[in-house]
Amino acid sequence: MKFPGLLFFLFTLCQIGFSQDSIPGSDTSNLVLIFAGDIMGHDKQIEGAYDSTTASYDYEPTFRYISDYISHADIAVGNLEVTLAGPPYKGYPRFSSPDALATQAKEAGFDILANANNHALDRGIQGFNRTLDVLDSLPILRAGTYRDTTEMDKYHPLIVEKNNIRIAILNYTYGTNGLKIEEPYIVNRIDTNRIRLDLAKAAIASSDYTIVFIHWGKEYEREENTDQIELAKYILNNGADAIIGSHPHVVQPVRFLQLPGDTTNNYPVVYSLGNFVSNQRAQYKDGGIIAELHLSKHDGQTFLDSLFYLPYWVWREDHDKMISTFYVLPVALYESNPASFILAPSDVYKLKRFAADTRKHLSEAKESGFYNKKKGLEK
Repeated sequence: MKFPGLLFFLFTLCQIGFSQDSIPGSDTSNLVLIFAGDIMGHDKQIEGAYDSTTASYDYEPTFRYISDYISHADIAVGNLEVTLAGPPYKGYPRFSSPDALATQAKEAGFDILANANNHALDRGIQGFNRTLDVLDSLPILRAGTYRDTTEMDKYHPLIVEKNNIRIAILNYTYGTNGLKIEEPYIVNRIDTNRIRLDLAKAAIASSDYTIVFIHWGKEYEREENTDQIELAKYILNNGADAIIGSHPHVVQPVRFLQLPGDTTNNYPVVYSLGNFVSNQRAQYKDGGIIAELHLSKHDGQTFLDSLFYLPYWVWREDHDKMISTFYVLPVALYESNPASFILAPSDVYKLKRFAADTRKHLSEAKESGFYNKKKGLEK
């Protein structure tokens, strides 16, 4: 696991000492970050994860084919769009998933789970607080939700350092489905003044690269809207280096924006990653992408060398008694050896349709080559 190599820093105005993890004999450091979309927990997912012989839940199949990709990153971030509120477990509209979902997300390679999204308060303050307790007990780093202002002041922005590159991650949501947070608990909401101050805080903390992971946009719309575009410009103009979006449950475009007076840099905006895993089966909703950022640091300057996307389709294998197993299946992994996966003809059609739709839609970005030379895995 990569967690011990990640350093979790508290923000402070005094000088902070950071340990170094650079390449021996080199003055250049490199870092790979990945961001995954909505980790959801619909009823059918919960039912499919239940093991009646042990009376426990097992989500290993969900991550089986994608874990090698997640683990290859230096820092892997996902959007946890459920609560871990304990039983009774339930999907839409008030999500509460078994703790095993988060546990096995960590085992698959996730280092950080963002939690500022519209389902953060689905089970009230008790569920909100238990979610934080579970994540902290794993332990796994989290962003976007806090027990009080003291905790928020310490851990927002979330500052992590790996390979001598210091990353700031800020996580926000447009809302919480009309549910109100009770003091002293906090869900980071989109507020331009707050974002401006937080970006200034990240700069004072001497972050080398600042990423805003934001829950925004309209559900099921495949194009970014005017509000997203204007907010993206505001965020970049106030100091962010990249923006990664979630919430629409479908993939939206990847754009590279320039700032006024700056014609040398292109700032990436991934408007929506789509679902990481869910039971949404309609066209465009049955898969998503992972954003893969490659950074390098030379002579104290940090650069985005490249941004790739990895498309994957959610394979729901239906069994007797209406029970299903869910797999996040990288498109390129399937394409490298389709005989390794026993998909129904209708599923093959849907996977290929999703792949074609996504590749056409993301014409401004390049696809990750991680699985180009890999063979299919046995199930």
